[in-house]
Amino acid sequence: MNEVLEAYAITFGWALVGSISMGMGIIITLKMFDMSTRDVDEWALVKEGNIPVAIILGAVIMSLGIVVSAAIRP
Repeated sequence: MNEVLEAYAITFGWALVGSISMGMGIIITLKMFDMSTRDVDEWALVKEGNIPVAIILGAVIMSLGIVVSAAIRP
């Protein structure tokens, strides 16, 4: 029973590390993406219903998820 609780604690710990890493990574990545496209206000375009810009932002977030998952994999 002790081994099961230890496995749950390890899994919860990795989930917590992954969540914090993903949250911080999204903030940093989107700030860098905004700085690299100074003349374009992506968020205003998304609010106007511009689907291609929303797809690009989604791809940026998904690529970050792939990098974070590879980095925290035990």
